[in-house]
Amino acid sequence: MDDLVESILDYVRADYTDYAIMINGEWGSGKTYFWNHKIRNKIDSMQVNGKKLTTIYMSLYGISNLEEISKKIFIETTQLMDKNLRKFMNSSGRTTIPEYAKTGLDMANLFGVTQNGDRVNYSDFFSTEDKVLCFDDLERANVDVIDILGYINNFVEHDHIKTIIICNEKELSTKLKSSNLEMKTFIATYLLDKQNKLLLTDKPMVERINSTMEEVFDKANDYERIKEKLIGETFEYQPEFMYIINGILMRYENSQDLIRFLRTNTGLIISTFEKSGTRNLRILKHSLADFKRIWDIITRHYPNTNNVVLQTMLIFTIAVSFEIKAGKITKDRLANIKNNDEYKSIVVSSKIFMDNRQFYIKEFDNNYYYNFKAEYRFFKFIEVFVRTRIMNMKTLKEDMEDIQKTEDIMSIPGYKRLLTEEYWKISDDEFPKIIENVLETVKSGDLQLISVVKLYAYFMYFIKKRLIDYDKETIKSLFLSGINISSLNSDYCPNAEEELGNMSIAGSDYDIKDILDRFYELNDQIKDKMYEKTALDIFKNIPMKMPVFYERFDKECMEVPIFKYCDPYQIFQRISCASNEDIVTIKESLITRAKKNHDIVKEELTNMYKLCNIIDDYVSDKKITIKIVVLTEFSKELKRELDKYNDEENVKDEEM
Repeated sequence: MDDLVESILDYVRADYTDYAIMINGEWGSGKTYFWNHKIRNKIDSMQVNGKKLTTIYMSLYGISNLEEISKKIFIETTQLMDKNLRKFMNSSGRTTIPEYAKTGLDMANLFGVTQNGDRVNYSDFFSTEDKVLCFDDLERANVDVIDILGYINNFVEHDHIKTIIICNEKELSTKLKSSNLEMKTFIATYLLDKQNKLLLTDKPMVERINSTMEEVFDKANDYERIKEKLIGETFEYQPEFMYIINGILMRYENSQDLIRFLRTNTGLIISTFEKSGTRNLRILKHSLADFKRIWDIITRHYPNTNNVVLQTMLIFTIAVSFEIKAGKITKDRLANIKNNDEYKSIVVSSKIFMDNRQFYIKEFDNNYYYNFKAEYRFFKFIEVFVRTRIMNMKTLKEDMEDIQKTEDIMSIPGYKRLLTEEYWKISDDEFPKIIENVLETVKSGDLQLISVVKLYAYFMYFIKKRLIDYDKETIKSLFLSGINISSLNSDYCPNAEEELGNMSIAGSDYDIKDILDRFYELNDQIKDKMYEKTALDIFKNIPMKMPVFYERFDKECMEVPIFKYCDPYQIFQRISCASNEDIVTIKESLITRAKKNHDIVKEELTNMYKLCNIIDDYVSDKKITIKIVVLTEFSKELKRELDKYNDEENVKDEEM
């Protein structure tokens, strides 16, 4: 790094130059930090030919026209001409003007406001040998790069001002090729068609269009030509991570316990950063800022948290930040995991059953936790915080309660150890005891249905590997009995396909079909009971607690076929006792719901038609009143919406 610094300073010291230099490096790798902390101060303290040098730095990020660059240069140079401004900056220790202040200064100049009567010293405008220009973020400008380089060339070639350009050439190349892509594709296709070359078969059409685009719109070659003329040397910036990370950590010096922890675990920070496969220090900086907030909350509310847990939180925060913010994965890949048990279950089953569908989670674990042992490796509250920027205190509490249980491994039930821990980590002495413990737990029916299925797959695997000496049919009979008992107290598993798919256990090698069939049958029965109870709890609020009914119906029934689980006659009795206004409101709500959720309503058609028929029978011989009218309209309009579903089904049947 010192060699790079000296090479740049040699360029600045040179008596005469007619070229600029470029510092090239990846986004977020610390190029701007390098300029501010390694280069700028040294240039500002230099004298060349008896004149003290002054740097003028400009970020081109978001610049939309060349005039804005001129404005930035003017604003930067006005601080050199104004004595009072210079005096203020010297006394306050400032070296640059904030962007907010520049706007005010620019407006002051625009409206003719002078600084205490100071007159402009025009010699400052004509002095060029004491200035060093630095243009940063070239690839992030919204102006054609060729135009910007041509603009900069005026300073370099004609005024011989020392000029440093900082950029990411890889992104610059991508930008040159991808700009106005639709227009380029259209014109290339048009030209090929005019030349009768579009439908030739000697090469794929996409390749032919791309070749034509490169011939007609070869901005890359234009860039190379002007770069060759303008840039004398290009320096590849390779950051010294230890130096920069230490600089990042300095911002936490005011928090003694945190900085002590971070400095003690600098090796973990660097290791996790390197495992991310990026050089983006900006993401690392943001992830450490996130960890500070996590640290503050955990140490305040859970002061006795184990140091290993805090280390794992640090690794996980950095890892998740890079995985999401560097665009390596979609956010849903980790969002779909509910807790540490599910995470470990996926990791363990993917290793044992060789399931490549969960390859990402397994590789995430292997990569970031390689040679780092921790029972708790997935923190849902951290994943949610990094992904959504919301610190969910309820989820944090749930995680911390689980962590306290996990820390005492002897208190972890045997079945959970099999599901969340690689079996080879269990000692030979412990293994038979855990197997017996699991079988007793299955017999008792104290497990969720989904856990029984997963455990059965493991037992079939252990039998196949001759790790346990049990007959397959005996184990199957025991598990079928256990799953029947479990169904009496088990919760409905809404994402069964996903959970079992995570394990890839449906293959014939593990003889699991009978258990799976029974599981799905029992799970559906539990679902029916659950929705029957939900329907009863919600509809009993009619007519006495209508606000409660509306709130729960909107929240819980819009995407659930709740009428499939209702008694239409009981629903009618409650609706008929409601006020006329509420009957109309319920009708409108049902019709809106039917329009939005076709698949849901299809499952309810039978009971919904029954409800309409019950209403029709009730109003047929009644004296006309407002209630009779609104009930009649209720049935009529609801049936009209339901008939659309039958019409759709009839059309499909005819097409078949």
